[in-house]
Amino acid sequence: MPDDVVALIWEALGNDRITTREAADRLEYLFGYRCPDDLAKTLSKLRKAGSVKGEIDMDAGGWMWWADEECKKSRNQGE
Repeated sequence: MPDDVVALIWEALGNDRITTREAADRLEYLFGYRCPDDLAKTLSKLRKAGSVKGEIDMDAGGWMWWADEECKKSRNQGE
């Protein structure tokens, strides 16, 4: 995954735990950017790589996503 995409997603997530839809809305609002493939797939790939965290939240009706310092450190160590 290109580092610039990861940086955009981290900025969109900020320090919040947000739904996939909220992440897509933030990316479009902040950067005029829509993921080339389905955002849920992209976030899932990033979760597997340790670049973001995610879990199913039944109250929210889907996945919640966030990026903490552990995610950012793991990405920086992989460079």
